[in-house]
Formats: sequence, C-alpha cells, structure tokens
Amino acid sequence: MFSGLPFSYMFLIVMFFGTMFSLSSSHWLGIWAGLEINLIGFLPLLVYQKSMLESESAVKYFIVQALGSSFLIFGSLFSYSLSFSWESFSHLDSLVPTGGAFLALGLLVKMGVFPFHFWFPSVMAGLSWFSCFLLATWQKVAPAFLMLGILNANLLYLILFSFYLLSAGSSLIGGLGGMNQTQIRALLAYSSIGHMGWILFAICSGESSMKIYFSIYVLISFCVFFSLWVLDSGNFKNLGSLSKGTQKSTLGFMVMLLSLGGLPPLLGFISKWAVISTGVSFNSWGILFFLILGSLMSLFYYLSLFFSEILSLKVSLINFSEEGSSLKTLAVNLGVTLNFLGGILLVLFLPVKFI
Repeated sequence: MFSGLPFSYMFLIVMFFGTMFSLSSSHWLGIWAGLEINLIGFLPLLVYQKSMLESESAVKYFIVQALGSSFLIFGSLFSYSLSFSWESFSHLDSLVPTGGAFLALGLLVKMGVFPFHFWFPSVMAGLSWFSCFLLATWQKVAPAFLMLGILNANLLYLILFSFYLLSAGSSLIGGLGGMNQTQIRALLAYSSIGHMGWILFAICSGESSMKIYFSIYVLISFCVFFSLWVLDSGNFKNLGSLSKGTQKSTLGFMVMLLSLGGLPPLLGFISKWAVISTGVSFNSWGILFFLILGSLMSLFYYLSLFFSEILSLKVSLINFSEEGSSLKTLAVNLGVTLNFLGGILLVLFLPVKFI
C-alpha cells in the first residue's frame, strides 16, 4: 500500500507542505507555487511500484494538473494586468469577467468537477490504495478551500449560479457513471466526483457545512480505503470468492460503502443532512433535487452490491465470534463502529446548529 523507504516520507512532507503553503499564501503566485510543490511531491508517490498502469496514471495526472495550473497562472496574470496587484482576494472586482473565470476554471480542473471529470476515473484505476486515498481526499483540499475564498470575496450571482449547476452535474455524473462499473477504483472515483458536487454546493451555501462535509468525507474515505487494503481486492469478482476468514472485513467494507453513499443513520448521511439544511435556508430546492437524485443513484448500486455480496457470502452474524481477530480486522471493526456511533451521536448534536 505504501513504501516504507525514506524518500516516500520525504515526498509526503513535500506534498503536505505544498498544500499548506498554497492555503496560507495571500498572493496568486504563491498559491500557484504551492500547488506545483504539492504536485512535485505527489507524482513520485504514484509510481513507486514501477508498474505500467501507475506510470500511465501519473502521466495523465501530470498533464491534467499542468492544464489546471496554466489556467490558474493565466487568470492571475490577467487580474494583475487589471489591478496591478498579486493579492489573491482583495481585488476580485476587477477580475470577475475574465481573470476570475480562468482562476475558477483552473481550480475546477484540479478538483475533477463536472465537466472536467473525465480524467479522474482513468487516473485512479491504475493507482495503489494509498495513492487513491490521497488523490480522493488530500489533493482536493487546496482547490476546495481556494474556491471557498473566491466565493467569499466576491458574490457575483452569475458565478454562484454556474457553480450551482456544476455541483448538480457532478452529483448526477457520479451517480450515472458508477452504474456500469465493475472495478472498485473506478466506482470510488465516480463516488468522489459525486461528493465533489456536494462540496461545491456546500461552498456556495455556507462555510461551516462545507467543512463538516469535507471532514466526514475524508474520515469515511480513510475507513473505506483501509478496509480495501485489508481485503486487497481489485474488482468485485474477487470479493465473492473471499475465504471465510475475511467475512468480517468484507461486511465492514460494505457497511462503510453504504456510509459513503449516505445511508441513514450512518456517518455519511449526517454530512449530507448538514448541507441540505444549509441549502434549504437559501431556497436552493432545484439544485438540491438533482444532488439528492445523484446520491440516490449512488446508493442504489451500493445497496445492490451489498445485498448481492452478503447473499453470496452467506454471512452469519452468529459465527462471527468464531473467526480469528487480527489487528487489521479489529481496525476494520473500529471503522464500522465509528460510522455507526458517529452517525447516531451527530444526529443528536447537529440539530442544535442546523434546525
């Protein structure tokens, strides 16, 4: 899953430093430089196994990120030509028609939001589980929070409405794209595209709901990818032929997949509830309809997979105590418990803020 060699930790530190440098910078050149440092640290982590699939995914990812960075630097240069300032969020009034559009375009390409989502499933299909986790979570942090800064600094209705449409399109693509998938990595990639739609809608609606949704999404994604590393399965056919000793891990993965889809009362439902509660206060009923429709399509094939795998495995809850409990199995059980108890506890405490 992850190489324990010293250079791997060095590249991880470079990747985290690039993201934090980008988020803490007040100039667009600094933001662009931080994103490039993040890219330099992330690319070697993609190819450490030296397989053809990883090399292909790394080249695709590099080309797409270079395209997004070119839009970003072009937008910042255009805004500098109008305002004579590199300040990131202080002179957005002059860059809204042109420079601001290119800045947002570059961030959307880096996030993999509809209609710039085509690269994401093919890139994730060739990566290891650890690289998939970083691609689906940490690599979204800087573009998402920079997009939040753009919308907080300037409330132009046309940009806000376009982001609403893109969020609805991402949720629908995430639901429709996962219908025909047999590979777990491609399925989780389309699930991530759908979640990016929810995050983009939360960015437009409220900062607090966006932070809640993103935090819960990262937590559930960690549980899902860790359980997949325990199972070490590349496609759904391998899940049906697992030995009896891994029934507990398989059931845990299915429960966490349902939580990722947003089935109540699991933890993933709470994040969607927070976003819906915030969106209702803005009267965004039409966009919420398409967001929920995309989530329902995702939940449909998650439930279909859940019931088919449970029936094929003939899982017996009574016989779980007879299985050996390894450290990995205990970690998967901890993730399942976290999804159940986290959802129930947040149901009790979140209404104070959102209802």
